Amino acid sequence: MPDPSIIALDATYSLGHHLSGVGVYSREILFGLAAAHPESSFQFCYRPHRLVRSLREDLPRNCRRFLLTGTVIPRKAALFHALNQRLPASRPRRTVTTFHDLFVLTGDYSTPEFRGRFAAQARHAAAQSDLIIAVSAFTASQVEQLLGVERSRIRVVHHGVRAPLPGRLRREKIILHVGAIQKRKNVARLIEAFQALPGDWRLALAGSHGFGAEEILGKVRSSRILTPGYVTACELADWYARAMILAFPSLDEGFGIPVLEAMAAGVPVITSNRSATREIAGNAAMLIDPESVEELKTALQTLTGDERLRKDLASRGRMRAAEFTWGRALENTWNVYGELLGI
Repeated sequence: MPDPSIIALDATYSLGHHLSGVGVYSREILFGLAAAHPESSFQFCYRPHRLVRSLREDLPRNCRRFLLTGTVIPRKAALFHALNQRLPASRPRRTVTTFHDLFVLTGDYSTPEFRGRFAAQARHAAAQSDLIIAVSAFTASQVEQLLGVERSRIRVVHHGVRAPLPGRLRREKIILHVGAIQKRKNVARLIEAFQALPGDWRLALAGSHGFGAEEILGKVRSSRILTPGYVTACELADWYARAMILAFPSLDEGFGIPVLEAMAAGVPVITSNRSATREIAGNAAMLIDPESVEELKTALQTLTGDERLRKDLASRGRMRAAEFTWGRALENTWNVYGELLGI
């Protein structure tokens, strides 16, 4: 029989030094819930290719490791939380699944093979979950419309944000983009719009290479465009300390963590007026049509030339970022569990 005090979560994506947004979310939820609820027991479930690697990590005293496969599932747990829209083939008794985004289904942002695998996993998770956590209202609407999930099964729980450590570096005339260099992030249009700025401004593209990166980087022929690649958390904090503007004109985002990170660091933001970035930015950023190079160019020219506006957006951004805390995300996630378990 399931033990009502045991909660199982898929911890597969929480390992490593180069965490994606899903990885950061997974660690915050896993370790945050374990700390907030010492009266409960947690099973951190790892798929086979990550189990050995997990042995290098110390777990909280109320947590145990569990090998997760398609058919080996934590049957003693009262609830299983899939942290990345993917469920094992065998269905746990009660299931919550977090959906981060569905951009793979809406645009040409990946290979056909990846798209097919992703679609199958997403549809299976949507059909088998008792409740679904969406990280934004935008993602909730996509889960409802693209996967046919009734709205009554979806709960919106926003990410939190941790303010980067105060930087010891001075602001420079740098426009920063944070995220993989790929088609979905709209980096090619950002590069084109940047060319119109005065020569003393630089553009830094902080992120690993993603789908379509070679074509995008082929457009980089200026020494004013910096490509540091993937950056660690400490290195990213330094970039936020140096930058005067974050430009994040993504075509499709399920949340948009760099928007809040920049705001928390006091960096004014230009971002898209579509998908989740509009929802997350609120009235604390300049919103542009990401498919219009002219709009992006005008926004960059306006913000680079107006120090007062930069200070105003930085102030509004700090207040906006303060609304998104991991403590609130943990509380709301626990409340979703409570709906199923009566706790």
